[in-house]
Amino acid sequence: MFSYCTDPATLDGLTWLSCYLTTGKHMGIYWAVGTVLLLLAITAPLALVFGFGGAAAARSHVTPLRWFGKTYIAIVRGVPDIAFFLFFVIALDQGIEYLRHLIKCPDWPDEVWQGSDFVVCQAAKMPLGNAPQWVHETYGFFIAVFTFALVFGAFAANVLYGAMTAVPRGQLETAEAYGMSNRQTFWRVLVPQMWVYALPGLSNLWMVLIKATPLLFLLGVQDIVYWARELGGTKTPQFTDYPHSDWRMWYFLALLVFYLCFTKVSEIVLDRIMARLTKGQATAAGERQRKATA
Repeated sequence: MFSYCTDPATLDGLTWLSCYLTTGKHMGIYWAVGTVLLLLAITAPLALVFGFGGAAAARSHVTPLRWFGKTYIAIVRGVPDIAFFLFFVIALDQGIEYLRHLIKCPDWPDEVWQGSDFVVCQAAKMPLGNAPQWVHETYGFFIAVFTFALVFGAFAANVLYGAMTAVPRGQLETAEAYGMSNRQTFWRVLVPQMWVYALPGLSNLWMVLIKATPLLFLLGVQDIVYWARELGGTKTPQFTDYPHSDWRMWYFLALLVFYLCFTKVSEIVLDRIMARLTKGQATAAGERQRKATA
């Protein structure tokens, strides 16, 4: 990046470090930080949508819908995250390719499942073999986003289901006495009040989601854990023009600081949201605010 970085052999001290930290390979870890933040920005609201849908289905009066909601919560919560991530990503990828295979290659003479191998025509591959690298990376990223949202949506559904149950029954009965329909009671009374009870659980879930982002490494996405391992290890000149000893401890220490700072900022923001939601509410937090201002 800098003009004096043309010959690494002539550099030392801070000059060497400034060139080392701005190489093309090092830009990978900076981009990976953006990848993690983008994952969280997309996954959190999507997981909340899945969670809200799962919670609403679990308390539905329609029996098949109620079974579906409770089964979704139970299955995803009952399977270890790593096992579900590895299974679901492969299953989803093969499912997409299989549907494309049926559409694009209807005259394919061979079986798709040949023993333990899954073989589809080249036109059904996702993405195509000749697609640019960024297409492969984008596809893998959004498969990962969907998987994260599905897994954490089940946990969010359990939290929201409990929050809906925690809203005093008298509130709902009062709404019914005023002639509100079930839908009006749900959206105008139950949903606005449930967030007070749901936010502590959702806050913990957000923290768990932040700490789970290194699972991207298992899904083939080059995240900050991947780059910390690659850049911190002892590499040959084919990987970098700035060879060094084993610095993985320092790279992982930097990741530790990054995640601690991120979670601390999250705690501050979530505390402010909680204070705003509980203001004037008949909850323990609302009562503490009332006494503080009395």
